[in-house]
Parts: sequence; structure tokens; C-alpha cells
Amino acid sequence: MLKKNKVTLILLILLIAGAYLAEDFFLKRKSIIYPNFGIEIPAGYTTHGIDVSRYQRDIDWKLVSEMTDRGQRISFAIIKATEGTFLSDPYFKKNWREIVDYPLMRGAYLYFHPNRSGKAQAEFFISHVNLESGDLPPVIDIEETNGQRSANIQKALKECIDVLEKKYHKKPIIYTGVDFYTQHLDGVFDEYPLWAAHYERRDAPRIKRDWLMWQHNCKGRVNGIQGDVDFNVVNGSLFALSELCL
Repeated sequence: MLKKNKVTLILLILLIAGAYLAEDFFLKRKSIIYPNFGIEIPAGYTTHGIDVSRYQRDIDWKLVSEMTDRGQRISFAIIKATEGTFLSDPYFKKNWREIVDYPLMRGAYLYFHPNRSGKAQAEFFISHVNLESGDLPPVIDIEETNGQRSANIQKALKECIDVLEKKYHKKPIIYTGVDFYTQHLDGVFDEYPLWAAHYERRDAPRIKRDWLMWQHNCKGRVNGIQGDVDFNVVNGSLFALSELCL
């Protein structure tokens, strides 16, 4: 009996190990290495974009728009504009002005602090960003609690959303990590387009609800940009993204 149980246990261990290896193999098949971009990009997605802030400093948007790697190119860029109620990104105006000369869809985001007035943060963003027809709707980047409970986070975020939606007549896009969304926003903001950050996956972000964009890597390289840059894919075509634009 003891020997039989031992054999059963070994078979069970081998079965579990095989399942993990199969999953790993499957996930690896879901990504492709792009040498010029310097990263693996999930397979099966056709629309790729980046997001930038002052950390990328001066950007040559001509080089960004012209770069290709195995048939893939950058189609959109989302640029940091403001943070909280008093900080504006020092490179935003230059990036916002110069990107329009090239075939790149543009968007702007505000970095949100849940411990400050959501209304004031939205108004501060509006005072610094001139969104035009063809631009993506405003993006709210929320990724820290600032010591607030979920209920307070949700209240402040809804205040911000309401002001932006009234101004631009479009639902803002929410950017956040999959764990943050699950812990603090799940079931309350599911009607808003989601830009999900999740670096540990190769096929899709680990989240139950529908998502619009996926930030899958933060170590990409792009011509015209100094240092690393975040890479994103769209859950659909460029047309699906353009339908959200102002």
C-alpha cells in the first residue's frame, strides 16, 4: 500500500509539473521578440503605443513615427500633463505641440491623488490641456491610495470623472494596475474604458472585466526617445481606438 501511494504521489507531482510547463510554453508562444524595440511584444495585437512623461525628456517625434520593427510601428502616444492640483509636466507643452506634425494619435493624462479633491484635479488638467477633435479622451492615472480607504478613493475619482466627462462629452479612460483595480475599483467603474497595467503576463492582463489598452512592458526602446519607455497594445484595431476620440 505504501509503495502504491508513493507511485501515485510521484505521478501527481509529474502531472502538476507538466501542467506548469505546458502553461509556460503556451504563454511563451504568445509573445514575439522585437530586437529594435528591445522587448517581447504580445502576439496577436496590431496596434501599439507608448506613454511618456518628463522622464523621457526631449523627444524626436519624427523618429518615433518612422520607427518600425518587423512590420510593427507606434500608432499612438499618451503624454503626462498634470499631477494632483499644482504640478504640470515640464515637457508636456512641447510634446503636445510637436506630436501633431506626425501620424500619431495623441492623448493626455493626469496623475491622480485620491487624498485631494477630484474636482480640483480635473479642473487643473482642463486648464493645462487643449484637447481637440481626433485626440483621445482624457486619461486618469490612478495607482496609489495615498492612505485612503476604497470608498474615499472611489468618491474622489468619481468627482474627477464627472468634471472631465461634462467638459469633453466622452468617458475618461482609467489607467491603473490590475491589482489596484480589483482591490479598490472593481464593480464601480466598469463602464469606463480601462487601460490596464500588468507586466507579468504574455497573453493578456489578468483581469475579469473588458479592457481597452494593456501596458505590458516598461523597458522598451524607441528611436528619438532617451531611455526606457512604456509599451502598450490595444484590445482591437486602431479604428476601435479612434472611435473613442473627441
